[in-house]
This record gives sequence, C-alpha cells and structure tokens, in this order.
Amino acid sequence: MEIIMVKFMRIGIDIGGAFTDLVYISDDGNLLSVKVDTTADYVSGVINSLNASEINLENINSIIHGQTVVINSIIQKNFPPVGLITTRGFRDVLEIQRANRRDIYNLRYKKPEPVIPRHLRIEINERTTSNGEIIQKPSINELKEISKFFKQNNIKNISVALINSYINDTNEKYIKKYLEELNFDYITLSSEITGEWREYERTSTAVLNSSVMPVVDKYITELEQFLQRNNFSGNFFIMSSNGGINKASFVKRFPIITIESGPIGGVIGALKIIKDKYGIDKPVNIITLDGGSTTTKTSLISGHMPKIVTEYYIGRDQYSSGYPVKTPVVDIKEVGSGGTSIAYLDNGNLRVGPRAAGAYPGPACYSRGGVEPTLTDAYLVNGLIDPNYFLGGRIKLSIENARDAISKLADKIHMSLEDTAEGIIQLANENAAYAIRLVSIQRGYDPRDFILVPFGGSGPMQASFISKSLGIKQILIPYIPLGVFSAWGMLNADLRHENTKTIIMKVTNENLESINNEFVKLEKNIIETFRQENEENVILTRYADLRYVGQEHTLKIEIPRNEHIDIDMIYEKFHKEHEKEYAFKMVGNLVELVNINVVGIVPVKTWNIKPRENRGNNLVRQRKIYLNGKWVNVNIYPKDLIPKDKNLPGPLIIEEETSTIVVIYGQKAVLDEYGNIIIEEDKND
Repeated sequence: MEIIMVKFMRIGIDIGGAFTDLVYISDDGNLLSVKVDTTADYVSGVINSLNASEINLENINSIIHGQTVVINSIIQKNFPPVGLITTRGFRDVLEIQRANRRDIYNLRYKKPEPVIPRHLRIEINERTTSNGEIIQKPSINELKEISKFFKQNNIKNISVALINSYINDTNEKYIKKYLEELNFDYITLSSEITGEWREYERTSTAVLNSSVMPVVDKYITELEQFLQRNNFSGNFFIMSSNGGINKASFVKRFPIITIESGPIGGVIGALKIIKDKYGIDKPVNIITLDGGSTTTKTSLISGHMPKIVTEYYIGRDQYSSGYPVKTPVVDIKEVGSGGTSIAYLDNGNLRVGPRAAGAYPGPACYSRGGVEPTLTDAYLVNGLIDPNYFLGGRIKLSIENARDAISKLADKIHMSLEDTAEGIIQLANENAAYAIRLVSIQRGYDPRDFILVPFGGSGPMQASFISKSLGIKQILIPYIPLGVFSAWGMLNADLRHENTKTIIMKVTNENLESINNEFVKLEKNIIETFRQENEENVILTRYADLRYVGQEHTLKIEIPRNEHIDIDMIYEKFHKEHEKEYAFKMVGNLVELVNINVVGIVPVKTWNIKPRENRGNNLVRQRKIYLNGKWVNVNIYPKDLIPKDKNLPGPLIIEEETSTIVVIYGQKAVLDEYGNIIIEEDKND
C-alpha cells in the first residue's frame, strides 16, 4: 500500500465488544494499528490503546473516536435519574407510546418501560398551538415549585419536551433559561434535538439525551484530561451516527447523535474504498458486512449514498418496539452473532448468540476462564484459524480448550466434534445473511446487484459462505487491516451538522418562496454552529421529505440550492423516487412537503491511495480444514504476499494479523492493483 504524503496525522479509535482498536497514519505514510482488550469502564481501554501505540500525542492533528457508551448506557439503564417537564395533559406520553404495533398478532409483545418513572414527569401549564402561536407562557410560580421538587429529589438533569415546540421553541427556551439560573447540571430541550413533529418520538429522544449526558460528559472529560496530560493540542472528534464527526464539546451537549458511533466508521470506510477503486463519478452499489466480536452489522449503500433514517429504535426486537430516537442515523441492521458469541441449546435447537463471552472470560480457546463454546472455538476446531497466529500471534489459542468446549455440546446433540463446529459456523453465517436480507430484500433491493464488502474479525470468514447463499457475485476485501477497519474508516469522515424542521405545506408555486426562506433559516443555523467551532468552507445540501397529499409516509429527495426552486424538477424527482420505492407513481396528484432537511459538511483531507507494487513471493503453506463435512488440505496465503492479478482457486485461506479470509469451493480470489482481494465465482471449477 502506497500513500501520498500529507502534512497532518490522525488517529482513529473504535471500541468493540472484545477489543478496542486504534489506527494511526504517520507522517511518512505508514499505517499502524493496535488492538487491546476492551475494558469495563471503556476509558481504560482507550487509554491502553494509546499507550500501546507509543505515539507522541504532541504530533497528532486529530483524534476521531467511535464509542458505545451511549447505546450501552441506555440498554443497561446505567445513568442517574432524570426529570421531565412537559405540557399539562402530556405527562403519560412516554407510557402511552404508540398504538400501531409492528406485529399485532405477537402475544409476547410488551411495551418498553418508560425511562422516567411517573412521579418524575411533571406537567406545567403552557400552550403553543399547532401553527406556532403561544397562547400561554410558563408560570414563574409553577417553575419555582417544579425546581424545588427536583432539587429535593436530587434530580440534576432535566428534559423539557413541550407540545408543538418543534414549530415554536420559545416556551422551552424560557424554561431552560430559568433552570440554568438555578444551576441544574444538564438540561435538554426537545426542540434542540429535533425540529420534527411526533410528540412521543421527540419526547423520547430528549429524555434519552438527558439520561446519558452526565455519563458521556464524564467519559469524554476523562479522555480529554488524559490527552491534555500528554500534551495533545489537536482536535478531539466523536463519530456521529449520521456518518460525520463532531467535536467532543458538541457531543457533550447532544450525546444522542452518537447512538451508533462505532459501526458507522466501517460504512464510511467501505465507501472510501469503493470511491478510490471505481472513482466518484461511477456510483457502485455495495453491502457492508461488519463481523465483530459480539455482533454482526450490515448496511446498504446505493450509488455512493448510505441510507440515513431519522427514526432509530434502541433495544427493538421481536417482543418490543424499543425506544425511538429521532436523530439521523446511517441505516444499519445488527444481529447478536460475532466471534465470541456463545453456542447453546434452546429447547433442543442449536443457537449461536446473542449471548457473548466478550474479551473476558472470552472463548474457551483464550484460556481466560471461558468454558462455553463460541464461534471462535468452532473456527479453531475446524482449522479455519491458526492457533499460533491469532492477532498476529499476540494471543495464543488453545485447541484443547476449544475441543473440550465444543465436545460438551456435541455430546448433547449426538454429533461429531467437527460437524458440531461446522453447524455453529453455518448458523452464524445464516444469522449474518439474515441481517443482509433485512437491508436488501426486505427493502426491495436484490443483493445480487451489490458488491459485498466484509471487514472486522469474522466478516471476511463469513463472506464467501454468505455470497454463495444469497447469490452475490463479487466480494471485495479491503486492503486495510480488516480487524481495525472501522477505526480506519473514521479517518475518512467529514465534519457534519444537520437540521430538520417539520413544515406541512403543499408544494405549489405560491408556497415556493416560503419553502426557500425556511431552508435559508436552517442553513444559517448550521453555518453559525460551524462558525462557533472555528470551521469554515461549509458545503450545504438541501433535502425535502415529500408525499402525495393524503399519504402518511414520506420519501426524501435532494433539492438543489438555487435562488429559485424549480417546482417541475421537484415533482419529477418525487414521481421517479416514488415509482422506484413503491412501483407506481401518481402523476397529476398534488405533492405535500412534510420536513425540510439541511446537511452541512466540512470535508476533511484524506489519503489518496496509489496502486500498490507487486510484493508476492508465493510463500504458501498448507493446513487441513473441515469443510462441507470432510477434512481437506488447502493453501494458506499471507495477505501481504499474495501475487497481484493471479487467480487463486478455492478452497483456500488468506491470513492477516487481524482477520482470516476464507474462500470456498467454486470461488477464486485475486489481488487487484490497490491491494484489495476480489472473490468471485470460479467458472473453471
């Protein structure tokens, strides 16, 4: 890999279920990576990765960090108590939630428990109408009583969510100003989080933001103090769920925007790889496969555009609707199946995940006290990974411990050791394939029209099996060390802020000036936010959520930033998108605007990758692996020494320090000019 020299250095750090990854590109163009165990308090794991890298932080321009603090705190309900101030009559919004259940015939369905107990949800007499008119301001006397109540109950962080505040936030700002004067530590306004309607979702988002504010503030502050002690004077960024990065100071106020912080880095990295290979003018459709230690995640990118949704649900499963979060999130589907996922029997049926051994005690083969069989143990038993080269040999795996763990399960189901291990592997592959079906087939996309881009520790081990199952024609394995790919991807993310506002308005010539004026207001807000962060050269993009009059759901289309909006262009683009999504269009019907959205980015400098020189020297060895019910001898290739443009027929294994690539029967692998490994059907097989 050859990298054009740059005048700055950046670090990407990603927290995973078992390992914390660090990637660093030095000023001489070398890519260095470190993997350390993820620690219970997370901060220690990040600090350990920085210490292990032995990097002089004085020379670092930027650190970009993807973390799991927010989502884990919410799932585990690991945060201090929160108070809610809401409009009289709306105290039980968090309790009532939504009546439209996803599965009305699911008898096991149960509403998620409100994050805030009822006695800490306080009503106040105020009112803003649906058109933004304030007909009643909050009373100072009521605010005094409410504040006194929260102080007596030691509530230091408050969420304010008033009805219709998305269209006029005056009353919410009035309450915040009063609370700030009384020195409440953390205050969230629903109108600061989102300008969209839907009172339940907006209230839920504000409450969750308030809940994790003290946790994230403490976490980031501890990291900042460590960086300051080590003379770091650059920018400290946190990866956001929308695919961009934000300064740590901004994330302290709005931590909820980082709900899927870490996994997004892999999506951005995959997009960078594809753009480098095919160019920005040739949109290529890809599906990412991020195989981690405890979960497998996937996302779909069509035409260089990751799908971004504005409603995300924390803890959603077949029995619960989860907690809604109304912030932009790159659409990622996740299943609880990864390298350390535990295999077990459930009413006589073999299952893999979602329980995981993590880094400690870890899989049985780690020899750290784990005794339950995991996916990693199955890989080891069947020869798919080398016990002496796990993480480049930094962790020596015990084949004996792995066999002992798998054999206990094999005895229960009356199968051989190897067949049981292969069954575990096949189930894990099917779990990952199911996630891909969710982002493709269930959305109307054919996975056969996409390139599969796997990364992470287990993603490249699963990719060949999955592509065969789903009919995916091509797999692209990135040249970047696969086990730290998400951390590397963060180095390619732009600074990003975005605002959304609900404006119900028919798209007619008479309303175009009003629509344009609302866009301009949002653009000014974003530019001001960047200005406060000393950032210039902002690139703005407009989007609109549109629907036919009478419809409930909307479609997002891009609106060019022209002085005069072209109404014919808007209608034409919406009809085309509607037909693509729903297989029909209603030309002649009036279109209605629901939300406007403005995205502002400040592009970061990235490294332009040149074609790599041929470093292959045919250093090949062999190993027996158990595949399709029998032991076979296969070639084992070091990833860095594969000869360029030479077809390598499967089955075979390609090894690197952080991951293992499996190529199965009927497939071939070839190294392209950039160092990526392309796996395709072998028509000569």
